[in-house]
Amino acid sequence: MSNIQQKINQLRDELREHNYNYYVLDNPTISDYEFDIKLKELQQLEDGHPEFFDANSPTQRVGGEVTKNFETIVHENRMYSLDNSYSKEDLEDWETRIKKMVDGDIQYTCELKYDGASMSLIYENGLLARAVTRGDGFQGDNVTANVKTIKSVPLQLKGDYPSKFEIRGEIVLPFEGFNKMNEERIANGEEPYRNPRNTASGSLKLQDSAEVAKRPLECLLYSLQGVNLGITTQFENLDKARAWGFKVPDAAKLANSIDEVLEFVEYWDIHRHNLPYETDGVVIKVNNLQQQEELGYTAKAPRWAMAYKFKAEQVSTRLNSITYQVGRTGAITPVANLEPVELAGTTVKRASLHNADQIEKLDIRVGDEVYVEKGGEIIPKILGVDLSKRPKTSKRTEYINNCPECETELIRKEGEAQHYCPNYNGCNPQIIGRIQHYISRKAMDIEGLGGETVALLVNAGLINNYSDLYELTKEQVIPLDRMAEKSADNLIEGIAQSVNIPFERVLYALGIRYVGETVAKKLAKHFKSIDAIINASEEELVNVDEIGIKIAESVVEFFGSEENNNIVDRLKQFGVQLEMSAEQLIGQTNILEGHSIVVSGVFESISRNDLKKLIEDNGGKVSSSISSKTSFIVAGDKMGPSKKEKAEKLDIDMINEYDFLQKIK
Repeated sequence: MSNIQQKINQLRDELREHNYNYYVLDNPTISDYEFDIKLKELQQLEDGHPEFFDANSPTQRVGGEVTKNFETIVHENRMYSLDNSYSKEDLEDWETRIKKMVDGDIQYTCELKYDGASMSLIYENGLLARAVTRGDGFQGDNVTANVKTIKSVPLQLKGDYPSKFEIRGEIVLPFEGFNKMNEERIANGEEPYRNPRNTASGSLKLQDSAEVAKRPLECLLYSLQGVNLGITTQFENLDKARAWGFKVPDAAKLANSIDEVLEFVEYWDIHRHNLPYETDGVVIKVNNLQQQEELGYTAKAPRWAMAYKFKAEQVSTRLNSITYQVGRTGAITPVANLEPVELAGTTVKRASLHNADQIEKLDIRVGDEVYVEKGGEIIPKILGVDLSKRPKTSKRTEYINNCPECETELIRKEGEAQHYCPNYNGCNPQIIGRIQHYISRKAMDIEGLGGETVALLVNAGLINNYSDLYELTKEQVIPLDRMAEKSADNLIEGIAQSVNIPFERVLYALGIRYVGETVAKKLAKHFKSIDAIINASEEELVNVDEIGIKIAESVVEFFGSEENNNIVDRLKQFGVQLEMSAEQLIGQTNILEGHSIVVSGVFESISRNDLKKLIEDNGGKVSSSISSKTSFIVAGDKMGPSKKEKAEKLDIDMINEYDFLQKIK
């Protein structure tokens, strides 16, 4: 190795260590001036010797890379959201649920919930390989160039790190840096930023990484993902991440009971105001990773974690008017239009009033002074009315009888809270809403086509349902507002590519009431094709795992419409996937149909998730708890003693993973 290369490597190592001391440990060992001198020396050596270029050199943090379009990347491990709790009772109910599902004592890790932009970082051989935003939890945007400019994100790790792993955290903007940025904007005659969270999130999507480098963003890490990490608890998870060079908040604490969890919550509900970052609650996680695996996930969130939200900020303001919105299913939502008011860092102008019952319960009237909070500090919510300020001329709110868009008389089914407009095929917001749902990211994910463009296409008379999309031409869309030639090409290409979207997502995209992502997957897996679903009776639908009468009635009603069946027939003609593909059907059987199976313990030859997938692929149902309805248990090492005892008491068979694999052959 030449002297020049040795000097470059020495400076890089020194600067990485100083960077770690300053931005992670908050304990600088040299002055800013000395650091800058060393950085300039390294920059000059690298400029003079480009053959020694290193993408992870400390000099690369200044940015300069310009990203016009951020690449979409599918997460290797889904980024779930968290269930929320707001009281001791919520936490006790959660604990009761999880104690039914796992054996042994449960210990909890309590961590502060920082309010920023969620981020997934992938490291390979100790180097930052990729940084991806949360997106919709399944896929996000590749923002690696921008994240590399954040000083607290290590570009090269230290210690005994594994060859590949994922770490998750929150990109935040400290109050001090946020205030300084706003002082500069005001001095330049520009509008100040609203709040640190949105500013941090927006910074990640700036096209010029040199601009991101100027912003004092920080990355706080909280969760490791990967296989063979040699870690058994969440608390150890945090310690390991610190040792490898990550900035991990040190407020985390172990708790042995919900009472200890609440002590942590109560302490930080007061002391969070002294923290340098925005926080909106505490995240409580089951500490033992094997117990986490046993508990698994619901369709939206891990069962082993819970977010306890701090009490939301409240303000009062005047209700100026009530208007009514029509959703894609025809549901009518009353909306309170408020005198603009600052609340939790944003200006609130509107809040949902939900339905007629809620209006009656609050006895809310135009002109009232109302109390508003942000539910979970996100969605504005009206809590009540200040009756002492009610005008004497006040009149009781009369809920509308007709659709605000098409004037059709509204209906309200027995047992339901919302009113509906029954004009399914003639009410514009319903038509636009259904097509917007069809093209959305979790459904058909049509590139180049957004919600505003859908409204333009419908209002221009070019489409009236989602099957019409496949007959659009470039010549038809170019005259639309803000539609350039390249945009038109992308739109038509995006529609053409959507015929490759798999059946379960197409079924979700159809917009059948009550058929969300999870239900669509269940129906697709069970019936295998749209024709089988169309011909299914309510009774056959209800017999599918987790499909209730309400969903069954909705599916039968949807396909009982001649208009809907005509649209489905047109989608078939255009090549949209309306049955499971041959690839998806490989390995799928009905061997386990009618069987409810519990998976418990640690396995040698196969992961727990792969076991669960095999059960579902072969027609079985994975159950989280043992009952008289359990067909058998796939038992691994370290299966809990109480589960074993319950299985023996109920005389339920327990088989190992190898017997199970033989069984499905």
